[in-house]
Amino acid sequence: MPLRVLLVEDSPVLAERLREALDSLENVEVVDTVTDESAAVAAVKANQIDVIILDLQLKEGTGFGVVRRLGKIRPKIIVFTNYMLPEYQRLADSLGVEYFLNKSRDYEQLPQLIQELGAEPVSKGDVPL
Repeated sequence: MPLRVLLVEDSPVLAERLREALDSLENVEVVDTVTDESAAVAAVKANQIDVIILDLQLKEGTGFGVVRRLGKIRPKIIVFTNYMLPEYQRLADSLGVEYFLNKSRDYEQLPQLIQELGAEPVSKGDVPL
C-alpha cells in the first residue's frame, strides 16, 4: 500500500512543486491538495490519509485549526511553514504534531522524511478517520 499524503497548502506554486517532488517517490500517493481548513478536514474524513503536509496560514482557517478539528486519532502531521516562531512550535508540540519544518530551510529534506514515514509500520494509534 502506498503512503497516502494530503497537501494542505494555499500557494499554488509551492503546492505544485511539492506535488511534483512527492509524485517522484515510490510508494507515495498524493491523494489531494486543498487550500483551506474545512477542505482539509473533509479530505481526511473522506479518504484514508497517512500523512498531512500542513501549512499554518491558509486561505480560510489555519493549520492549527485543522489539527484541533481532527482530534487525537488522525494521520501524522508535518507542519510546513515559514512561521518558525517559538510559540507556534510550542503550540504544535502541545497539539501532538509530529514534525515542524521550515519551508525555506527544510524543503529538500521533506521527500526523504516522507519516504521514511512510508517505511514505518502503521500502529493502531495511527488508524485514519
